[in-house]
Amino acid sequence: MDFSAINPILLLASLMVAATPILLAAVGELVVERAGVLNLGVEGMMITGAVCGFIVAVGTNSPWLGFIGAAVGGALLSLLFGFLTQFLLSNQVATGLALTLFGLGLSALMGQGYIGIKAPSFPDWNIPLLGDIPVIGPIVFQHDPMVYVGLLIVAGTWAFLKYARAGLILRAVGENHEAAHALGYHVVRVRMLAIMFGGACAGLGGAYLSLVRVPQWTEGMTAGAGWIALAIVVFASWRPWRLLLGAYLFGGVTVLQLNLQAAGFAIPVEYLSMSPYLATIAVLVIMRTGRAPGSLGQSFHASR
Repeated sequence: MDFSAINPILLLASLMVAATPILLAAVGELVVERAGVLNLGVEGMMITGAVCGFIVAVGTNSPWLGFIGAAVGGALLSLLFGFLTQFLLSNQVATGLALTLFGLGLSALMGQGYIGIKAPSFPDWNIPLLGDIPVIGPIVFQHDPMVYVGLLIVAGTWAFLKYARAGLILRAVGENHEAAHALGYHVVRVRMLAIMFGGACAGLGGAYLSLVRVPQWTEGMTAGAGWIALAIVVFASWRPWRLLLGAYLFGGVTVLQLNLQAAGFAIPVEYLSMSPYLATIAVLVIMRTGRAPGSLGQSFHASR
């Protein structure tokens, strides 16, 4: 073993990159669940966003347009879930699982002609002055723009849910949709908008994998990231800042196991590869989660 091969500064910087796709998907799912909807199709929306973003980025030679295409693709797929659960009142758990399977199959079909193609480059930002600060600069201020977009979305989501009138309405719908309806709020409209936001964020998370982290298209490249995002929402007790902590925890374990493999750590690679997922399960078991939104997973019947 050669632990000198592990650079602590590079490890911490890589942590932020590894956490970003999980963070983007999880913050979208947090908003969806705060509206009282349980969408287990995050994995399907992420992989759909990955392939849509990759196709648009390759076709336009613009990673920014690729991310926009990914958000649109994820939102459109989430509309299917929203229509089935909010208008046809199908079971949310079963529909979410079906959405994941549908997304995996659809992405494999769409991406057949793009295997082996390299995505257009998405350069890092070296923020002037801040990026030159010893230790802190390389860790925090020398990343690609989407790392900071993810942090801004988390901050914006926190402010929206805590201070905005629309955010308070969304929380009211999630806590008790019958009472919210009695007060005159349009429950289905609020939930559909939340579902679309969740789909767009999941699409962005998927595109981050295919445009930044890899960057190329590979079938099944999300590799369970959507399920981790769902677990982190529960770990975070449906709070945005705890969500950030959970995403960075998973990103840290992911980067650490890769560095341990490179250092020749005397543990089979398969066990190291399992470690991020085992760590997520352990945290969920050990940590005491907060109370879920009161109407989470419940269908709304306007006629009642």
